[in-house]
Amino acid sequence: MTDSPETPIVIVGGGLAAGTATGSLRERGYDGPLIVLADEPHLPYERPPLSKGYLMGKDPIEKALVHDAGWYAENRVDVRTGVRVESIDVDGHTVTAGGETLAYRALLLATGARPRRLPLADEAGVPVTYLRTIESSTALRAELRPGRRIGLIGGGWIGLEVAAAARAAGAEVTVLEMAAQPLLAVLGEEVATIFADLHRAHGVDLRTNVKVASIEQTEAGGARIGLESGESVDVDHLVVGVGAVPATELAEAAGIVVGNGIRTDARLRTSAPAVFAAGDVANVDHPLLGRAVRTEHWDTAIKHGRVAAANLLGGDEAADALPYFFTDQYDLGMEYVGNSGPDGFDRVEILGDVAGLSFKVWWLRTEGDRERVVAGMHVNGWDAIDEIRTTVGTLR
Repeated sequence: MTDSPETPIVIVGGGLAAGTATGSLRERGYDGPLIVLADEPHLPYERPPLSKGYLMGKDPIEKALVHDAGWYAENRVDVRTGVRVESIDVDGHTVTAGGETLAYRALLLATGARPRRLPLADEAGVPVTYLRTIESSTALRAELRPGRRIGLIGGGWIGLEVAAAARAAGAEVTVLEMAAQPLLAVLGEEVATIFADLHRAHGVDLRTNVKVASIEQTEAGGARIGLESGESVDVDHLVVGVGAVPATELAEAAGIVVGNGIRTDARLRTSAPAVFAAGDVANVDHPLLGRAVRTEHWDTAIKHGRVAAANLLGGDEAADALPYFFTDQYDLGMEYVGNSGPDGFDRVEILGDVAGLSFKVWWLRTEGDRERVVAGMHVNGWDAIDEIRTTVGTLR
């Protein structure tokens, strides 16, 4: 780390991890120069509202900002929006952005992830949304209205949240999912079925075990989705939610070790001196789970931002929080803690009133003659989250 007080800490990214790290640095007493480089034309913001409150028209987009413009001015943060970082020189401790070369005493890469593209949709020229930015959410929100037919390819968290928002707005919704149930790999058959039944009960045409064979534009300017079964689905607007890809190009070009994200140790340190990574892009050696974990969740971005701030200042904090996720769909609110990882789980235990949407779930993996709780979830049981946090990871 270059200790000159005139040399800034530089943060690359415009999401929640970048915004949280910026605030945490000032909270920790760092009063030196601080530069934030965000490639989108917005102040750093969090993304859950894009598929939740903002998309549904309940919340203004300003609510998604980590800090408002006044905060950056008051705290003397040089936040530069709409600026693309072109390269990093890890030996010279510089970044080049917008044609300017900036020295750094420490660097945080919080470049996030981008939606995985579907070439069939892109090449067909059909109206399609990949939900990731304020602009994409704003455009999609205009499509969610009575009489519009919305098609979603992918039944993951984003796809199901968009489906719920579209139905709430009165649009017709078709969800196409390759697996036997939406969220099957994460939740297992029993819990995935609950989510599938929920959406069907709210009028979603949820089709599972389907494969998209073709996409073409209709005469009306919508999309005709051809399935391998020979069936086709016509929609006015298509939403693709088939995963995300970590934005590692800058790091890779700089010679920083990458692998399903930017690889870091438990302190969020990359292979380059004085360079850290946080948020969706960071594939972190998790000290509790005993393996590398990359988590695209709101809570992880916040926790990473705080840990990164501490360690950018020479601290030695570990990013050891268990992954946490939440979702709101119709009258179902859920919080999930844990990560079953590549070893998965052997058994799912559901306790409570499933029909009444008030229950807890434990995912268990056999270890010898005992079972380890690898993940836990509550549905509409808001006093249960503390128990879930303390129980996940324990042996029965």
